[in-house]
Amino acid sequence: MTTFNLADQTAFLDNIASISADVLAPKVSDIDQGYYPLNEMSALGKAGLFAPHLNEYGNRFDLAILANANVGRVCGTTAFLTWCHQVMGLYLDQSPNDSLKHTILPRHTLADTFGGTALSNPMKTWANIEPMRLIAKKDGSGYTISGILPWISHIQAGQYCGAVAKIDGTDSDVFFVLSFDHARQGKWQLHPCPAFAGMEGSSTLRIELNDYPITKDDIIAMPCKEYIARIRGAFVLMQMGIGAGIIMGAIDDIKQGTAVSNAFLEDQAGTLSNELDRLVARTLSLAKTPFETDKNFFLDVLNVREQGALLSLKATQAGMLHQGAKGYLMSANPQRRLREAQFVAIVTPAIKHLRYLSHQLMGDVMPKTEPEYYL
Repeated sequence: MTTFNLADQTAFLDNIASISADVLAPKVSDIDQGYYPLNEMSALGKAGLFAPHLNEYGNRFDLAILANANVGRVCGTTAFLTWCHQVMGLYLDQSPNDSLKHTILPRHTLADTFGGTALSNPMKTWANIEPMRLIAKKDGSGYTISGILPWISHIQAGQYCGAVAKIDGTDSDVFFVLSFDHARQGKWQLHPCPAFAGMEGSSTLRIELNDYPITKDDIIAMPCKEYIARIRGAFVLMQMGIGAGIIMGAIDDIKQGTAVSNAFLEDQAGTLSNELDRLVARTLSLAKTPFETDKNFFLDVLNVREQGALLSLKATQAGMLHQGAKGYLMSANPQRRLREAQFVAIVTPAIKHLRYLSHQLMGDVMPKTEPEYYL
């Protein structure tokens, strides 16, 4: 694997910020409207964006989050994609399957190949929110997998993602690399999704599998619940790079507002920057022990992720109000960031899921499936 020098943290982060400004900034409107920025992600990968959190580099999750925030400051969609790529690298790096580390991870780290994550459904399944959508059936020494996954990002033909299937007739699950390769063509299909309000450049598709075969070489972890319990904190915490970046961009938008009347708005750049600094400090403290499985640690992770989503909404609305009609143009950053922040608030785990999980962990009485409304 190519070795990156991450010793000079400031120089590393400055380089990621510089590349983001140079290659992403001219493309943000195109990305928002559907351009999938693989070339730009490749440039970031060659600069080491996908390396810090890996074992080889000391599991520097703090540095990985800060680096991705520099991407999100320019483009929230790309920061979401780079988070997808980061966590796919996490799955491979923490897998007991050494062959995956030797065959896929080196090229993945450099962004010579690309892969995302399909863990939204199993995360919701394990939280008793929805059933598992993929089913694995024993087939000789391997398995065949069938089912449909909607809304999976950072995938296309020739790429891959990490997915989970329930093993038919058991209480076990298998976590595997789902490759959209030529050899298994016909066993997988990718279908377009309806147009989104934002994040159109995220290459989000619906996956359909029909007796898709996997062998032991494809398996990331099995059984996988203990494995997931170990990495779930890191999975959620790394999303803070997306939110922090969007907040940073919104603060930039506020500073560009010139109206004297902006002084009468509640949320100003200084107060939002202070809130962000406190949130980032909490995030980086948690990132020191990313594989902690203690309940209270995960509760803290869920809380900081929720606060990140809420501050994203608050900051981007402030950015729009400060820029006024200028920020409401379709070519303007503030309206785009508003939609990116709304995505942070609804992507798995959404604000409502974060609160649901927190109540589960605290042993609180769970609400009914359907809320009751009173006049």
